[in-house]
Amino acid sequence: MNIWYGDNVADDGELRLCGDMGGKRVLELGVSSTSNAITAAAAGAKAIALDPSSEKIARLRAAAEAAEVKVECHHGELADLGMATSGSIDLVIAAHSLANVDDLPRLLRQVHRVLKLSGPFVVAMHHPVAAMFDGADTTARRAYGTDGITFGDLYMAFERTNFHIDTIYELTARHVRDALTPSVLVLRARKQGN
Repeated sequence: MNIWYGDNVADDGELRLCGDMGGKRVLELGVSSTSNAITAAAAGAKAIALDPSSEKIARLRAAAEAAEVKVECHHGELADLGMATSGSIDLVIAAHSLANVDDLPRLLRQVHRVLKLSGPFVVAMHHPVAAMFDGADTTARRAYGTDGITFGDLYMAFERTNFHIDTIYELTARHVRDALTPSVLVLRARKQGN
C-alpha cells in the first residue's frame, strides 16, 4: 500500500514525496477514500487523522481495527490542530481535502506550527486548470479560478505562511488518452523557519 493521491493517478510508490514513515508522527488532514492514515500506520508511523465528518472518523476507526493498526482519530475542522504540540509532527498529508477549507491561510499557519523544521506537507487536489472543464465535456467551460483556487493563489498562500514548495506534479488519469488537462495537482511544501 502507498499513499493515495487520487483515483487512476500515480501514488507515492511512484512519486516518493513522503519518504520512510517508520517511527514518524504522520498527520492526515481529511480522511481520504483509501485512508492514508492506515497506510502510514502500516508503514510503522504513529498515524493521526483529523476530519470534520464524524461518519468518516467512525469508518476510519473500524478500518484501522480491521487492518490491525492503530490510528489516533480526531473529529474537528482541519485547521483545529490543538491536539498536536508545536514542532511535533514529521509529515502532514492532505489528499483531496483542502477544497472546502474556508480559511486556507489559517490552516497553513496551523500546519506550519505543528510540523518539525523542514517537515513536508504533501497536498493532492483537483487540478485548478481541470476545474475549468466539466469532466469529459470540453465544451462546458468556466473561467479559471471561478471554481476553486488558482495555482497562483495556492502558491502565494504557501509562501506567505513560510513554506517552500519544492516539488510539483501535474498528474493525468492513466485511463484517459490525450487528456486535455492534468486532473490532479500534487505538491510538497517544506516548513521554513519557526
